[in-house]
Amino acid sequence: MTQWTSAVGAAQLARQLTSQQPRPAGPGNRKPPAYRALADGIRLLVLEGRVPVAARLPAERELALSLSVSRTTVAAAYEALRAEGFLESRRGAGSWTAVPAGNPLPARGLEPLPPESLGSMIDLGCAALPAPEPWLTRGVQGALEELPPYAHTHGDYPAGLPALRQMLADRYTERGIPTMPEQIMVTTGAMGAIDAICHLFAGRGERIAVESPSYANILQLMREAGARLVPVAMAEGLTGWDLPRWRQVLRDAAPRLAYVVADFHNPTGALADEDQRRRLVDAARSAGTVLVVDETMTELHLDDVDMPRPVCAFDPAGSNVLTVGSASKAFWAGMRIGWVRAAPDVIRSLVAARAYADLGTPVLEQLAVNWLMRTGGWEEAVAIRRAQARENRDALVGALRRELPDWEFDVPSGGLTLWVRTGGLSGSRLAEVGERVGVRVPSGPRFGVDGAFEGYVRLPFTVGGPVADEAAARLAAAARLVATGATTGTEAPRTFVA
Repeated sequence: MTQWTSAVGAAQLARQLTSQQPRPAGPGNRKPPAYRALADGIRLLVLEGRVPVAARLPAERELALSLSVSRTTVAAAYEALRAEGFLESRRGAGSWTAVPAGNPLPARGLEPLPPESLGSMIDLGCAALPAPEPWLTRGVQGALEELPPYAHTHGDYPAGLPALRQMLADRYTERGIPTMPEQIMVTTGAMGAIDAICHLFAGRGERIAVESPSYANILQLMREAGARLVPVAMAEGLTGWDLPRWRQVLRDAAPRLAYVVADFHNPTGALADEDQRRRLVDAARSAGTVLVVDETMTELHLDDVDMPRPVCAFDPAGSNVLTVGSASKAFWAGMRIGWVRAAPDVIRSLVAARAYADLGTPVLEQLAVNWLMRTGGWEEAVAIRRAQARENRDALVGALRRELPDWEFDVPSGGLTLWVRTGGLSGSRLAEVGERVGVRVPSGPRFGVDGAFEGYVRLPFTVGGPVADEAAARLAAAARLVATGATTGTEAPRTFVA
C-alpha cells in the first residue's frame, strides 16, 4: 500500500529550495558538501510545513535536472534524510517525507503553544494577548443575565443575533458609513468570515490576490480551499500598498478576490493612507475583483495617529468591498466573534451557504460582545489592550536593539507585530534553532508565497518587561548558532517565570 498522501513536483521543490538562503559556512569558512546542503534544505521545508509530511518527493533524476546537480548529489541527500528519519522509501513506491519519532508535526499555521509548555518556552508565535480583565468577566456576567429569553428558542441564528447585528451596523454608521443590520452577518471569528467568503466567491482554481507578505493563517486557509494565490509586493517600510503593482496585477491576473489588511497590516504593521484606499477600491471595481478588507487590527492604534477612513467608505453599499471585523485582536482571542459587512444580497448568500457549514455563532459570546459595546465596556477594554500592546512593543523594541543591533525593522504605530529582517540569517533556521533554546518564532516564509521572505521573522507584542529581555536574549543565542552553522546545538532553554 502506498504510504504517501500527496506529491511535490521537481520544479516546485527546486523553486522552494532555491528561495532559501544558503547555510552559513562553518568554522574555517568551509561550505557544507552539496548533498548536505540539499538534505538540510529539504529538512527545513518539512519542519516549516511548506512540504507536507507524507508527501512523495520527485525521483532522483528529475530533481537533479531541475536543480542542475548530479544525480549522485540527490541520492546522497535522500540517503542522509532517510538516516535522520525525515524520509522513507519503498521499492516501487518512491520516497516520501516523514518526521523522526519524538519530533512534533510541523505546524502549517500559527497555532498557540500548549499551556503546559509555557514554563520553559517563550511563545512569540501567536499574536494574542491575555484577556483585558475585568471586562471579560463583566461581559460574560452581563450575557448570562440576558440569556434566559434566548434559552427558550432553538438558538440557531445563522445571520447572528439581531441585537448584535444592529449594534455593529450602528457602529459603522457612527464611523461615517451608513449601514443597516441587513448588511451584517456575525461569524465565528474573522477566520470563519473569510472562509465563508472564499467558499462563496472563489471556487477551486480561482485566483486570489494577496499582499506579500500577508497573514499566514489566511494564506493557508485559501490554499486549503484550492485557491491560486497571486502575491502583490508591499511598498517599502510602513507606507502601505504599492498601487502601480496592484493595478497591474488586478488588470493582468483578473483575480476573483483580493485580500488586504489596510489597518496595521499583519505582519508588517503598515497603515494604508486614504488615497491608497480610494485608488485600490477603484482598481478592484474596474477589474471586477471583490475586495476583502480585514479590519481586525483597526482599533489597535498605539500612538497618536490620524486614522484614515475605512476602505468601505469608498464603497458604502458594500457591493465591491466586503469588510471583515473581529473581537479576537482588539478584545481577546478566546472571544470567537467576527462579522462581515457587505451588500444585503451578499449577506443573504453567505447566510444561505452557512446551512452547510457551522449553522451559527455561539449565542452567549454574541450577547457578551453586544453587552460590552452597549455599555461602553468595549472601549474600556480596548484601552487596556492598547496600553498592554504599547508597553510590550516598546519593551521588545528596546530588547532587540540591545541584543540584536544588526536586525532591522520599522516600529509600527499600531497593531501587534514587528516584521524583522534578520541580518542575512535564514528565518527558517532561526525558527528551528529557536525552539531548542526556548523561544518560538514564526519564520518569514510562512507569510509569503513559494518560499519568499526567508530573511525575516515576525515578532508579536505579546511579552514585555523581563520576559521581552529574555526573549531577545534567546533569539540572540539562536542567531549565534545559525551564524556559525552550529544548527545542531543542544543548548537547553531555561525555565522562566514571568
